[in-house]
Amino acid sequence: MKTRFILINTSHAGNVGAAARAIKTMGFDDMVLVAPRWDNVLRREETIQRASGANDVLERCRIVATLAEALDDITHVCATVMTPRDFGPPTCAPHEHLPLLAQTHQSGIAFLFGCERFGMSNDDVYRCHVALQIPTNPKFGSLNLASAIQLVAYEWRLAQQSVSPSADVSPQTLLGTPLADAQEVAGLLKHWEEALIAVGYLDPAVPRKLMPRLQQIFNRAKLASEEVHLLRGIAKAMQKQAS
Repeated sequence: MKTRFILINTSHAGNVGAAARAIKTMGFDDMVLVAPRWDNVLRREETIQRASGANDVLERCRIVATLAEALDDITHVCATVMTPRDFGPPTCAPHEHLPLLAQTHQSGIAFLFGCERFGMSNDDVYRCHVALQIPTNPKFGSLNLASAIQLVAYEWRLAQQSVSPSADVSPQTLLGTPLADAQEVAGLLKHWEEALIAVGYLDPAVPRKLMPRLQQIFNRAKLASEEVHLLRGIAKAMQKQAS
């Protein structure tokens, strides 16, 4: 199962190297950086030293400008948070969600990690299907970035190893067609936002969390690609009617 670890706005080069080492030890190698502090972070001495031999992960690593670019071919997105978000996705511990996720045979899983100082933004969390909260000491719950990645990668490795070869509750099998990836759903959400503004249902000055709620509806629906096209057709008709 394709697994990607996405680091958003990482500010310390050493953490990038340590993250590469963490995912390699758990058998993964797909890491993407979204707008890191240093454009040359993959070549910095501290990064390479902290990778401690995980140079192949650094060589494969991509740097992109936006989260949308990092989510290509991803169908299930997991945020990592210290505290639940209002209007956000459901929050649970990795050991609760990941064994169930491993049985669905999604075509692409992404684990998102925010910057060291501020964590993940609300907007980024709202894009996710679930928020993973590591059960830490409630009085001192701040984990080092690489440590958090190591824990999630470990739990995900265990979850995948526990799946029976005969288990198949694939969303693709149930739908008979591939699921829409995160980029397709993001495009749909943007199109509906424009359409709702056009018909006067959404006031961009006072959005009242309408779009995050709509995002969660789309995420729970597990839309197929052709269903995204259908819903975008409805949005297009709404815009045409309003013009």
